[in-house]
Amino acid sequence: MVRRDSARKRRLIAVHSSGDRENHKLVVEFAIPGAPTDTIDVKILGDVHLTAPARDIEYVTALALGWPGKPDKAEATYEHGLLRIEVPFKDRMEGAVKIAIKAGGAETKTKTIEG
Repeated sequence: MVRRDSARKRRLIAVHSSGDRENHKLVVEFAIPGAPTDTIDVKILGDVHLTAPARDIEYVTALALGWPGKPDKAEATYEHGLLRIEVPFKDRMEGAVKIAIKAGGAETKTKTIEG
C-alpha cells in the first residue's frame, strides 16, 4: 500500500504533443520542474500515464495518443524540468491479417424478365 503525504498537492501537468511525420514519431513534452529523474514514473500503452513527485507536489497526467505507437521503442529525456518522450508511430496495418476469399458455391445466372 502506498501512503501519500496529506500535505502533498496533486498538480496536472502542462502537456505539448505533436506528430513528427517526417521521422514517423509522436513527440510529447511534460513540464515537471523539480521532479527528480528517479521518481518519474511513465507508462505507455494506448495512452501515456505519468506521475512524478517533486518536493510538496505530485505531478499527474494521462494523455490519449491519437495514433497507435510502439511503446517498446519509446525514448525519454529529462532536462531542465522538461520531460520529452518520443514514440515511433505504428503502421495501422501492422499485424493485420489478410483474409482469403473463396468463390461462392452456387453459380449466379442472369435472368431476363420479359413483360
